[in-house]
Amino acid sequence: MMIVVGMADCRLSADRDATLVTYSLGSCVAVIIHDPVAMIGGLLHFMLPECSSDALQSGKSPYMFADTGIPLLFREAYQMGAEKRRLRVHLTGGARMIGERDVFQIGPRNCLAAHRILWKASVIPTSEQTGGACARTVRMDMSSGRVHLKSAEKEF
Repeated sequence: MMIVVGMADCRLSADRDATLVTYSLGSCVAVIIHDPVAMIGGLLHFMLPECSSDALQSGKSPYMFADTGIPLLFREAYQMGAEKRRLRVHLTGGARMIGERDVFQIGPRNCLAAHRILWKASVIPTSEQTGGACARTVRMDMSSGRVHLKSAEKEF
């Protein structure tokens, strides 16, 4: 079963036959987690680093922002039975889609926000494929926790 995660969205699963997928990550970042013992996995596709940029919207869509979406992803995984010490965490996205003249630097700021939040929670990503200048599609197979990444540049 394919579980599609849209922009400003998050999905968790305990179905070992499921695959979590999000498409066309540009400046957005995906945070993917997997507990291989509890067989709990989740994927967050956030768009902006902080809810303070639009505090009103954060109440409607907490998954839109790193600072509200990442803690919520982890909290929901723990409620399902995942344990922090067993989690494998993967980051991808955060590209510079506009190029070097991108004054807003959303992609790099998203990556920095994710790192800062994970660091404060004493979580070190297992793998990371961020930056660059092209969109990515990422999926995680729940049975193995394996993350597959596809971009215009190459497939991992």
